[in-house]
Amino acid sequence: QEEEKWDFVLVSDIHEVGSEKEIKRKRFLDELSKKGFTIKKIEDKKLFYGVRAPEQIFRKYQWLLRNPDSRLQAPDTHQDVPVTTRIRLVNFILQNTVTPDLEKLHDLMKKNVFEATFPLHEEEEIREFLKEKWARWREIFCLQPIEAIRCYFGEKVALYFAWLGWYTYLLGIAAVAGLVVFVAGITVFNSSQVSKEICEASTTIMCPLCDQQCPFWLLSDTCTYAKVTHMIDNEGTVLFAMFMAIWATVFLELWKRQRATVVTDWDLYRWDEEEEELAMELINNLQHKPRRYQHSYFRSTIILLLVLVVIAVLIGIAHALVIYRVVATALFTQSSFEFLHEQANTMAVMTGAVLHYITIVIMTKVNRRVALYLCDLEKPRTFSQRENNFTVKIFTFQFFTNFSSLIYIAFFLGRINGHPGNYVRVAGKWRLEECHPSGCITDLFIQMAIIMLLKQTISNMMEYLCPWMRYKLRKQQQHLNERRTMLGEEEEAEDPCKRQWLSNYQLCEVNVFSLFDEFLEMVIQYSFTTIFVAAFPLAPLLAFCNNLFEIRLDAIKMMRLRRRMVPRKANDIGIWLQVLEAIGILAVIGNGLVIAITSDFIPVQVYKYTYSPCMRENSTDVDCSTGYINHSLSVFRIQDFEPYTKVPEMLPDFARDEVKECRYRDYRNADDYSYTVQFWHIFAARLAFLILFEHVALCVKLIAAWYVPDVPQSVKNTFRERKHRNLRKELSMMEYSTEV
Repeated sequence: QEEEKWDFVLVSDIHEVGSEKEIKRKRFLDELSKKGFTIKKIEDKKLFYGVRAPEQIFRKYQWLLRNPDSRLQAPDTHQDVPVTTRIRLVNFILQNTVTPDLEKLHDLMKKNVFEATFPLHEEEEIREFLKEKWARWREIFCLQPIEAIRCYFGEKVALYFAWLGWYTYLLGIAAVAGLVVFVAGITVFNSSQVSKEICEASTTIMCPLCDQQCPFWLLSDTCTYAKVTHMIDNEGTVLFAMFMAIWATVFLELWKRQRATVVTDWDLYRWDEEEEELAMELINNLQHKPRRYQHSYFRSTIILLLVLVVIAVLIGIAHALVIYRVVATALFTQSSFEFLHEQANTMAVMTGAVLHYITIVIMTKVNRRVALYLCDLEKPRTFSQRENNFTVKIFTFQFFTNFSSLIYIAFFLGRINGHPGNYVRVAGKWRLEECHPSGCITDLFIQMAIIMLLKQTISNMMEYLCPWMRYKLRKQQQHLNERRTMLGEEEEAEDPCKRQWLSNYQLCEVNVFSLFDEFLEMVIQYSFTTIFVAAFPLAPLLAFCNNLFEIRLDAIKMMRLRRRMVPRKANDIGIWLQVLEAIGILAVIGNGLVIAITSDFIPVQVYKYTYSPCMRENSTDVDCSTGYINHSLSVFRIQDFEPYTKVPEMLPDFARDEVKECRYRDYRNADDYSYTVQFWHIFAARLAFLILFEHVALCVKLIAAWYVPDVPQSVKNTFRERKHRNLRKELSMMEYSTEV
């Protein structure tokens, strides 16, 4: 006999007869029976109810949502409903069936009347194909079978993997460009005039980096750091930042074309989500009244204020990380370990980055709860509207969680710390950090490298290992139960459904946000890959390698470790497209600011073309940046230290009275420590470059968006031919009927 097919399984604990939970469960199942559902009960350690919807429901669905192009067909020509549509429709009816107590399935699950509901992973051909050709590590460099994914998981999941595959494919180009820029930086490791000057400055005495036991130090001590800085901060970085702004636009425009082609093949290009939702409501309940669109300015204002409060808290956390680094630098400097003492600044930045990663992990969970609470306050009309509202909020919170600390390092570090004799202090005690004389960009590089590497190793391992461990533990428990049963009396012949339902129940549960989490992870990664890429040219390469694994990791989780997702219909990636476009604009602004403010590119150019030896003498054999370091350091008289600051230790080679002044990174006059003319020159040049870079990059983005049409001509031609064919058929039918 053919194996029975069940659309959904409901799982419940075995409740006492006559208890409130048992009565509620019975009432819900009675409502389903009234709608013509077939229900099968299997008892094990839990109660399992298989439900199968009557065929009439699917006939109604097909009739209401038949393709306008096929309305000419006779109403009795039935085609089989795809499994994904069956599951989606049954899930909708289950979620919207109301008991006499006015409770829905969601309320019953909150009250533990039901423990779980899920569609089944069927032992069908397509599942075996996906397990073999998609959910395997050895297929890592192969194309994904998007059509098969769609047939098994529905359009929304298929579009996610189509987008992820396309993004990874184009990341390959950005990764190669980033690698070339980085390798080019390594080749000039020793040849930079600026880092040569730092390495040779063995008589330049620098002001102490902290008040507590910090000695004066020689500029040449930081020779390696200066070389590393120049490896990242060079002319190639500027070109790469411009390239990435264009890449982000071209990627999105090409994705729009790709998506148009894919959904046209699926016959979903002009699909109307609202019509589908109304049709399902009517199939579930013919007396259903549609919910009206509503908007409350008062509620929106309250939610906006609450969102601003959350953002303020997230910025506060970034401030806490800044204070940690300030205090850590002071403590490391006083350490008895020589390595910690010498590398106090770098160690503070690195431990700060690890701490930042930990706050990201914790705040991701908090942000989700807050965003869900705010969505509930908004009372969205439909599930997709709720999902859109949630997406915007959680992305905003995650953006500030991930980037507040990076924004501080990029644009504020070393610019708001005052100067010797008049430092800005935290709680009147600890001095704010300073930048290295060769710039702050290395700090940003270290922070981004650590966060990206930790996110891509630890987070991915946890993402895979947690469901894998849960799955193995449940299986182990099941084996133990089976062995106990075998040791006892012989059991009657087992129902074939029981094994299948139990094996599906043992898999890890999925929720409505399972796919959402994958999208969010990728979009945050896309932000890292584009927004501060000027400081970290290896970001696209790391993202590319991560995504090759991510695709197979997600596939294995969905096919082998998790219960089957409820398929959702979609014809695009939804509001994520607007989020990605917003990131594209932020990338232009972010990279423009990194080059103009964080990088030393502008001060070096101003020096070359205004103050350098090349401008003063007509000497062609001199490097134009000769003397830049001396020019960028200001002089401080030691007698002007704050009264309560103990004058620090001298270097062993210098007598105490010999040193009258020290140098620090800034453009200030030696007499009254006011800003010099050079400072204002550089400030104006930074501003001019920022405006020019952003306008040019945005113009290029607009030209690229115009140059690459959103919809390929082949898609437009397909629709035109289809319309022509239908009109022709209708006309010929009309002529035939008048002749008869």
